[in-house]
Amino acid sequence: MSFASDIKEELLGMKLWDINSNMKQDEQLARLCIREAFIQSGSINDPNKKYHLQIMFKKKKKADEMKMLLSNFHILAKIIKKENEYMLYIKDGEAISEFLALIGANNSVLKFEEVRVIKETRNEINRIVNCETANLNKIIEVAVKQIEDIKLIKKKNKFNMLPESLQEIANVRMENPDMSLSELGKKLKQPISKSGVNHRLKKISAIAEELRK
Repeated sequence: MSFASDIKEELLGMKLWDINSNMKQDEQLARLCIREAFIQSGSINDPNKKYHLQIMFKKKKKADEMKMLLSNFHILAKIIKKENEYMLYIKDGEAISEFLALIGANNSVLKFEEVRVIKETRNEINRIVNCETANLNKIIEVAVKQIEDIKLIKKKNKFNMLPESLQEIANVRMENPDMSLSELGKKLKQPISKSGVNHRLKKISAIAEELRK
């Protein structure tokens, strides 16, 4: 069975009126209308693939009324015309979860939230990995340029003319092409900060650029 079928089966097994609910009578009636509309012409995608809940209406007026009912419960939906019908839809994961809770599909809410947590955790991990990969690529790109500058200075026989501090950082960079600036700073005889390493390597780069001219 599909996720949508499971929800409808759960809803059909429920009592129409919840005598234990804290909702006002008009709110309970609104919830019944929303629930009935979903049972009759609603559907929801497998949340593992994408978040999408929809209810189809023959008339725009009915779709607008449903949109207004949902907004009263602080659930935002949109409407588009699809062929000869009007589709009210929700694409936000949290809003879909609130919709399912509103119509009383509590078991389905738990299943939906489980999928949502796993997806969002996976997305966050991917975002972190991508960010770290981008940072690593940037470090490598900068390091390659720095090493090219140092090699040029050596090729022009100007390396021994550099101040001892620049020679030291140049040698450390050549020996550790994959290290960050902070790590390079710790490798020096007298460790310096990231900004200190950056300052020295910029001096080397400026010297290399002068030699290129």
